[in-house]
Amino acid sequence: MKYNITGDNLQFANLEIAPGETIYAEAGSMAYMTGNVSMDAKMRGGLFKGVKRKLMGESFFLTHFGAEGGPGIIAFAGRVPGKIMALDLRGGKQFILQKDSFLCAEDQIDFDIAFQKKLGAALFGGEGLILQRIWGEGTVFINGCGDFVELNLQPGQMVKVSTSHAIGWETSVEYDIQSVGGVTTAFFGGEGLFVTTLRGPGRVILQSLTLSKLANSLMPFLPKQGGSGLIRIG
Repeated sequence: MKYNITGDNLQFANLEIAPGETIYAEAGSMAYMTGNVSMDAKMRGGLFKGVKRKLMGESFFLTHFGAEGGPGIIAFAGRVPGKIMALDLRGGKQFILQKDSFLCAEDQIDFDIAFQKKLGAALFGGEGLILQRIWGEGTVFINGCGDFVELNLQPGQMVKVSTSHAIGWETSVEYDIQSVGGVTTAFFGGEGLFVTTLRGPGRVILQSLTLSKLANSLMPFLPKQGGSGLIRIG
C-alpha cells in the first residue's frame, strides 16, 4: 500500500492498493475510488466482534475494499473538520483510541474494545465506558477535530489533558482521571470537574478541538422550532 494525506483541515487519506491487498473502513467514510476497486460490507471478526462494535457506538459491518486487474485508488475523508494521521503499528505497537477516531486500516490491523480501568474514568473522563485497542503489522488511519499534537512521554513523565482532547496513546502509557482541584476551581474554572492524566513512557496524540465543543459552538446557529411549527433562524 502507498498513501498520502492531502488537504488542510478537511483532509483526504489517499490510498493506492495492489491486487490482493485489502483496506477496511467505517461505513460511509469512503469519498471516491477508481473503477477497478470493489467494496463489500462484512461483519469483520464474526458476530461477537460485530456486537462489540455496536457497544462502541460504531457500525455493525465494516466496508472492505480491494483492487482488481491493477493498482486502485481509494480516498477516505474524516467525519469532522480536522486532521488525518497514519499510525504504523508494525513491530508490536498497540494503541488505545477514542472510539470515534478510527477511519480505516490495512487488513493486517485488528482491534478490540478496551474498557476504562476505573469507574471514574468511565463516568467523568469524557470518553465513556469503552475505548478501542488496536494492533497489527500494518497501518491504521485516525481522524480528529482541529489540529493534532503528538507528545513522546518519557518514563514517569505525566501530562494532564482536558476532557476528550486525548484521542490516542500507546498501551505503554498509563491513564487515569483526577479532579482538577477545589470546588471553586471545579465549578467556575471552565475546565470541568476532572482531567485525564497520562504517564509515560509512550506516544500520546492530542486534538485541539473536541466533537462536543464543536457541537456546542454551533448550537446557537442551528435552526430552531418556533411555536407556529415553522423553522426560524437565530
